[in-house]
Amino acid sequence: MAFELPALAYAPTALEPHIDARTMEIHHGKHHQAYVTNLNAALAGTDGEKLSIEEICKNISKYPMPVRNNGGGHYNHSLFWTLMAPNAGGNPTGDLAAAIDKAFGNLDEFKKQFATAAATRFGSGWAWLCVKEDKSLCVCSTPNQDNPLMDIAECKGTPILALDVWEHAYYLHYQNRRPDYVGAFWNVVNWNKVAELYKNAM
Repeated sequence: MAFELPALAYAPTALEPHIDARTMEIHHGKHHQAYVTNLNAALAGTDGEKLSIEEICKNISKYPMPVRNNGGGHYNHSLFWTLMAPNAGGNPTGDLAAAIDKAFGNLDEFKKQFATAAATRFGSGWAWLCVKEDKSLCVCSTPNQDNPLMDIAECKGTPILALDVWEHAYYLHYQNRRPDYVGAFWNVVNWNKVAELYKNAM
């Protein structure tokens, strides 16, 4: 089965004013679609056509760079869209909130570390909140379309929150003000989805 572009669960306008509709339309419909198209082309005629995107990421060192770049792009964005929602924001609760407090001291310190990971990633990449193998939480960043599932990643874990810091994710609205974009992200974080991913990872 060829990979397909997942539909958004909300309208492109739904995250405004924090994420503008034009960026969402281009980011989802053009950039993500290109990753899907190129990934399918790179996997054509190989055993990778039968695997999930998670399985491919976990064994990415076995694949050529086009699979790493486009497979990462597909996995990362497919997750990213689900981590945002209209009328979201607020604060995490329950087990997730307790885990954040245990790992970082409090929510504000977590947000500070996550924002630093996002703002200081040189060039293009992603910031992540992950569940590590020992079930603790960590914040890290990866370059380009790499992610913590990949066997080549410096920081490994199961991603439960992700932020795209490629310029195409924010430049139309925020220009070179990446920290402003990172700050606005907290207004659209779908903490219910993050909590679901945390529960599954545990």
